[in-house]
Amino acid sequence: MDLKEILSVSGKPGLFKTIAQTKTGVIIESLVDHKRIQAFASDKISSLGEISIFTTGEEMPLREVFRLIQEKNADQPAPDAKASDATLKDFFEMVVPDYDRDRFYVSHMRKLSVWYNQLLANNITDFSTPTEETGEETGEEAKSPGEDTQAVEEK
Repeated sequence: MDLKEILSVSGKPGLFKTIAQTKTGVIIESLVDHKRIQAFASDKISSLGEISIFTTGEEMPLREVFRLIQEKNADQPAPDAKASDATLKDFFEMVVPDYDRDRFYVSHMRKLSVWYNQLLANNITDFSTPTEETGEETGEEAKSPGEDTQAVEEK
């Protein structure tokens, strides 16, 4: 499942999976209790595929942060969100050593830990970049119509 289909809705705890679109919003399903609700167009909805964290260089996509956590933790959960500030800072220092200490707050670290653990609990562990996934598909679509015709003519 692509991270673009996983949503965070302001004011609602946890993460949600996109089910369907409606005229006035989107039907979403909670990854925690699997209840379906409607998120309206007026709700602040963020796709995990579009979120990045601040680093000292360029911003790092959330997908990349999750992949690094997965590598460092060997598919084990991230620290609990109720862990001490020092524990979370040490963990993220190990995972993303160049995170921006002035703009990436402990509250963000807590949220990312909760999100990562929810994804892990729901077996959503493919954090590869979309270009890796679509690169192969694009290669197949890149055939010119003449290539297929030539193969038929040779037979």
